[in-house]
Amino acid sequence: MTTVASADLWVRGYHPAPDAERRLVCFPHAGGSASFYFPVSQALSEVADVSALQYPGRQDRHTEKGIDSITELADQAADALRALDDERPLTFFGHSMGAVLAFEVARRFEQDGRGPVHVFASGRRAPSTHRPENVHQRDDDGIIAEMRKLSGTDPRVLGDEELLRMVLPAIRSDYTAIETYRAEPGTRIGADVTVLVGDDDPRTSLDEARAWEQHTTGAFDLKVFPGGHFYLTDQAPAVIQLLKAHLAA
Repeated sequence: MTTVASADLWVRGYHPAPDAERRLVCFPHAGGSASFYFPVSQALSEVADVSALQYPGRQDRHTEKGIDSITELADQAADALRALDDERPLTFFGHSMGAVLAFEVARRFEQDGRGPVHVFASGRRAPSTHRPENVHQRDDDGIIAEMRKLSGTDPRVLGDEELLRMVLPAIRSDYTAIETYRAEPGTRIGADVTVLVGDDDPRTSLDEARAWEQHTTGAFDLKVFPGGHFYLTDQAPAVIQLLKAHLAA
């Protein structure tokens, strides 16, 4: 059972909105941290109580060992969110690895009878699609090269050799988790699903993004934005407006 103290480690709220009618939970990408969603929290605080997950092994949790299994990550994240004891309607937003984690946590919440009303899956192919990937098996320089290629890591981290070497074990755990993840084709959630993807994303084709429709019994929508894997950095205003429209509805 996850304690309130450990839930505080997992769930961060930068702009608490206890009177908001909805809660938005954000799931970071591989190598990402809760603070990635600080601007989202700031922009949406008038329409939702926004929380972001902080995985072990980064920032103030850097002394903890990373988790190299999506199943274990989802189990612990779901326990932490349950400990909030919040009955407000939930919306999940996850980018890249975070999209898969949001899907798996949604499955666990639906088993409890209170799944999210909507899952926004960004920059990630459908759970049952598979590509052979081996970033987690590369040496440190190989992982760093991948991070530079995708342009999703704070340049201050990439430019700080000591800090970079400190967080690499957690990043390797993240890549291990997502690259070894498998979901059966028939695995579905009941929540509505909106998939967001960049039109030049080397990690997710449009067909792979559309395949998310096979993983929901609810409504499905696909939004395509200009850009690559981290399209949402440049397209943040449009993505935030999309979330705001949903949360305010």
